[in-house]
Amino acid sequence: MGTLYYGASATPISVEDRALAHLKVVIISKLRRDESFSVSWRHREGEPEGRSTIWVHPAIPLRFEFEEPVAPELDRQWLEDLAVSANALGGIQLVEEPPTHG
Repeated sequence: MGTLYYGASATPISVEDRALAHLKVVIISKLRRDESFSVSWRHREGEPEGRSTIWVHPAIPLRFEFEEPVAPELDRQWLEDLAVSANALGGIQLVEEPPTHG
């Protein structure tokens, strides 16, 4: 399980390592262009029911922490899906990885 630390909040955001690796690539790509956007996700099992959204801005500190020492191989389709949602009005919607295409 990976962790996203955002801003001065003492509350870490838990995200599965594989999803966090994909999210990191898209977030870094947007921040390199000095773009702000939102990221939304559904709460995991065991957490209070619901969903959360954060506003990501280049001036706000951000740290990605991974449980696994080796980065996973990235799924191009998932990256593209996340990148498309990053440019939409609703921002990045952290969704499950699409099924592999045979």
